[in-house]
Amino acid sequence: MTAPHELRLLPWSGPDGKPCYLSTDSEGGYMSRLADNIEAVQLGTAAELLEQAFETLNEQEAAVEEIRHLAKDLAGALRDVLRVATSRGLLLSTEGTDH
Repeated sequence: MTAPHELRLLPWSGPDGKPCYLSTDSEGGYMSRLADNIEAVQLGTAAELLEQAFETLNEQEAAVEEIRHLAKDLAGALRDVLRVATSRGLLLSTEGTDH
């Protein structure tokens, strides 16, 4: 997925929340496959949380604590999805360039 000598933004952060990058010429390497799998899990989790959010918000008796916990989980999922989108956008922008 990564063009030669391009950095891939990984779907997790490092110490202090700083982004992690992968430099590789091999798109089928262990770390690339690991990142692909984690991205798939993160996107699936976000989809499940979105469904849960609609259900919770439609409940008349949803507790404030439940909504607060859901909002925290949704914020984390949104952070992950934005990181995946950014990473994939960077990959798309480098695919059309000549190296």
